[in-house]
This record gives sequence, C-alpha cells and structure tokens, in this order.
Amino acid sequence: MATAADASPKPAAPRLNVPPSMAGGLRLDAAAVGISPSRLHLDAPKTLSPSKTTYSDRFIPCRSSSRLHNFALLQDHHRAGDSAADDAPYSRLLRAEIFGPDSPSPAPSSPNTNLFRFKTDHPSPKSPFAAAVAAAGQHDCTAGSGESSTPRKPPRKVPKTPHKVLDAPSLQDDFYLNLVDWSSQNTLAVGLGNCVYLWSASNCKVTKLCDLGPRDSVCAVHWTREGSYLAIGTSLGDVQIWDSSRCKRIRNMGGHQTRTGVLAWSSRILSSGSRDKNILQHDIRDPSDYISKFSGHRSEVCGLKWSHDDRELASGGNDNQLLVWNQRSQQPVLRLTEHTAAVKAISWSPHQQGLLASGGGTADRCIRFWNTVCNLAWCKNVNELVSTHGYSQNQIMVWKYPSMSKVATLTGHTLRVLYLAMSPDGQTIVTGAGDETLRFWNIFPSMKTQAPVRDIGLWSFSRSHIR
Repeated sequence: MATAADASPKPAAPRLNVPPSMAGGLRLDAAAVGISPSRLHLDAPKTLSPSKTTYSDRFIPCRSSSRLHNFALLQDHHRAGDSAADDAPYSRLLRAEIFGPDSPSPAPSSPNTNLFRFKTDHPSPKSPFAAAVAAAGQHDCTAGSGESSTPRKPPRKVPKTPHKVLDAPSLQDDFYLNLVDWSSQNTLAVGLGNCVYLWSASNCKVTKLCDLGPRDSVCAVHWTREGSYLAIGTSLGDVQIWDSSRCKRIRNMGGHQTRTGVLAWSSRILSSGSRDKNILQHDIRDPSDYISKFSGHRSEVCGLKWSHDDRELASGGNDNQLLVWNQRSQQPVLRLTEHTAAVKAISWSPHQQGLLASGGGTADRCIRFWNTVCNLAWCKNVNELVSTHGYSQNQIMVWKYPSMSKVATLTGHTLRVLYLAMSPDGQTIVTGAGDETLRFWNIFPSMKTQAPVRDIGLWSFSRSHIR
C-alpha cells in the first residue's frame, strides 16, 4: 500500500516549452559539451492525455518568407565573459532546431539595443521588376508630376448672376407660348400682351413694333435668319410678317382655327404650329395663306425647329410626341413617343449633323433633366447646350455634350423660365419668365478666343423697362 509521502506530487523538472515534435531532437549530452547537468533539463516527450492539448508559444508557417533579417532578428547578442562561451553550443543547437540546419551564422557585431530596427529591404534579383522598383523608389513623388501627366483643365467659370435685368410687364406665364427671340442683327423681340416691342442690344433703345388691338394678343415671335423680318403668331390663329426697320406689316396669313403658339423659319419657309393640332407651311412668295399642311399631332403643337440644313423639321406637341418631317412627305419620317409630357424644348446641334435635343414638361424624365424642361438651345461657339426649367427651382442649366456633365446652374427667376433666346455672337442668352423679367446672362466664350466671357462695361448691371 502506498504511503502518504509516495502519493505527494513531486516537483516537475524544468523543461523547455517546445512543440512535442521537436522535443525528441533536443537531446544533448551534457558531458560532451561541458555543461553541468543542473543547467540543462530536457526531458523526453511524454504521452499526452487525449483530453489535454498542449500548445507551443507560437506558430510561424514559413520562416523563409518572414524576412526576419529586415529586423535584425538573426543577430546574436554575445555576452562578455565565460558565460558567452558556455552558451555557444546550446545556441547553435537551438538555432538549428528553430531556424533549420542551413541557417547562417551571425556575424560578430556590437550589442544591438534597438531590436526591431527596420532595415532596407532589397528586392530579390530573381524578380524582373527589381530594377524598376528600386529606380522608382529613388524618385521624388512630387518632382516632375506636372510634366509626366497632363494637367487637368480647370472648369470654365460661368457668372452666376445676370448682368442686366429688364422689367417685362404682361409677359405671360404660359408654357405653350414663345414670346422672346433674338435676331442676328442683335435686336430682341418680346411679346407683351397685345403688343410687340423691340429692344436693341447695341444701344438699349426700345421700339414698339405693333399693337394687335384689344381683341387679339401675341402668342409667338420669331425672326428670319437674316434678322430683317419678324413673324408674329396671334391668338386668333393668324401669322403676320413685319419689317422691323420700317415697323410695317407686309403680310397677314390665315389658316389656323385657333391660337398660333409656335413659329420656325427655314431659309425660305415659315412653319407655324397651333392649338388646332396642325402645322402649316407658309411661303411669303406665294399669294396663298399656306402651301402645305402637316397633321400628325393629337394635341396642341408647342415646339417647332428646322434643322440647320433645312432638310428636316422637328415638332413637339402636348400629346408627348416628338415628330420629324421633311418637305417631300406629308407624314412624319420619325415618331418618338418616349416623352411623358408636352414637348416644347427642341434644338438641333450646330456641331453634329442630325443630332436633335428635346425636353419635356413637368412629368417628363427622358433626357437627363429631372424637372420641367421649357427650352433648349445649342451654343454655336462650344459644344454645349443650355436648358431652362420650371418648378420648383426655375433654374437655367448649362450642359457639356456628349458627356452631359453639368457646367453651371443659374437661378434668379421666381417663376418658370419659359422663354430663351441667344445673342448673335453666341455668348449671351436672355431668359424670360412669368415673373415679368428678362435676364441677360454671359455664359459662353467667344468663338475666337475660347476664353471666359467678361463684362467689359458695355452694359452696366441695372434694372430698366422694356416698355
């Protein structure tokens, strides 16, 4: 029977905490290396209980990729005296078991007090990109950056405020009318109530062109391309041609049953759109009121624009349709029905033949403009277009084509910006709204310099009246 003394636990001999697979290889003859047995206690591996797991200090998957030489971990810190000589065989054996038998012997060095001192990592010569990486690391990242890459062009600055405002009393807040147009001779025509006024941009002179009387009112104005004659559409359905230099009416043409809200000149033909759903073609050289009729819309025609080569006529209506016509057919050659609101804003690109931009009303979301699009106009100096909008911001927006990135957003009107016209030099636009104001904006560069437009003092910022 065992005694109590036999049952008492004996103190465990000190041992090195190494994985079991390595413990068997760490057998050392103390007498052979001159180390006293009291200094080294390495026991043979014991059979572990299945229910108990012994873990080593740490696990390093691959020492060859650890780059320990970068941190001077392979350097041995020799101690002075006999203790250093006594520990040398043990250190060699321990290094061989931990780092492998082919580990290099450390070179003699002074004691390293900064253990994790980072050293330069030289690329392996096996890599084909070693030379390029080393050369790239020697260059200053900031030096020559402007020469190696193309500098980004700064965005063009657009003035955010109008440089001139004109009061326009009785300017109607009606989406389907077109009451402002700017001629190639730098004269602005505006329909106010039953009268038409001309404003000269060169001398700011205002001239009353005509008065239609108490029973009629102005619904549309549009200049010829030469800027000498003005076409006027009336609420009674007539189309009148006026000589602006003499303030004299030279022609009155009927044909529509109700108001004529939109007009468009080609080089020889005047097209008119009406609430009666028809488009009439007028030739002032022909004595008849009109020479042909286009019938394709199911509601009021509110947008008309001839292409620059006079081959096609685009029309938009309150039936949410955009139609394209030519002079040789009485039926549209193209019918676009993707709009979900009235199509008033129509403009042909002067930079790319056959490119047509259109925008719809409040409920339309088809051409990147996510609120009411009232007007569209291409700039002839740069490949950009301007759009005017309604509720709720009543803004004017400038877009770059073909990326359709926004160049500028202009605000100032308090009601829908229903009217838009461009100056003959292509630098200035005028916008009109139901707030009874006309606002002039310098937003496009000149064709020659391509530089930002600056106010040279020709027009001071002032508020005056159109009549």
